[in-house]
Amino acid sequence: MRKQLSFVLAAAMLAGCMAVPVMADEAEDGKVWVVATDTVFKPFEYTDDNGDFVGIDVDLLAAIAEDQGFEYELNSLGWDSAIAACQAGQADGMIAGASITDERKESGWTFSDGYYNATQSMTVAADSEITGFADLDGLTVGVKTGTQGATYAESLQEEYGFEITYYEDSPTMYQAVLGGQVVACFEDTPIMAASIQDGDLALTILYDTENEGSPYGFAIFSEDSQELLDMFNAGLANIVENGTYAEIIAEYLGEDAAATAEASMLADGEAETEVETEAETEAVTE
Repeated sequence: MRKQLSFVLAAAMLAGCMAVPVMADEAEDGKVWVVATDTVFKPFEYTDDNGDFVGIDVDLLAAIAEDQGFEYELNSLGWDSAIAACQAGQADGMIAGASITDERKESGWTFSDGYYNATQSMTVAADSEITGFADLDGLTVGVKTGTQGATYAESLQEEYGFEITYYEDSPTMYQAVLGGQVVACFEDTPIMAASIQDGDLALTILYDTENEGSPYGFAIFSEDSQELLDMFNAGLANIVENGTYAEIIAEYLGEDAAATAEASMLADGEAETEVETEAETEAVTE
């Protein structure tokens, strides 16, 4: 039976955080998992015109919690604060369009299976004469602190001779490009595309600057949250299989993006199954 949503008061672990609905049915042990997220990373998490906190990450987490029967509290803290809350033990996990990378794994992040493959690219003002990295010599670009967009820009900085200014959120970074404080910005491609379309921003994505990208994952920072991670993975597999995943992606990014994302997820699932089958076969024959 479909669980109903109820609102709860956010735990006062961090001042100014926004709490959003949790699953109302009591878990067997009464556990309420605390999940941290960003504030503005449209279309993955953002506040809509009605003041509701919505987005792909928000809906995926709700669907997975419903599938797995766990209760959670989602706190909108901002990117840096979400990481800090998890590292300090004030949150059990984080979902915020976090790219799965070896560097993050080595620094203490433990990721779920990927739930959306995203590239990073460079964006300029619509009337800009910049057409690629070669035009950036001696100029300044903007990035969001601690993101894959920032990592991508940093990897190119020495080769192309540009400076970098760091911002705490995406909207401020976009306005810096529009206002001429920086000549370009680096951001996850689907985020930038949604922001330009929905905000009618005079910005242009230079798609030929895309990198290979990496998948987004749910993240934990302590073994105490392994149960939550396991439930996330199991629920993710189920909602991909039953079509709920595709419905959520389609709502925010359109049918074409949903079809591509679903095909990628199903292919990844089949590949993992093949690996597991091979490992089981080897174990039996040894």
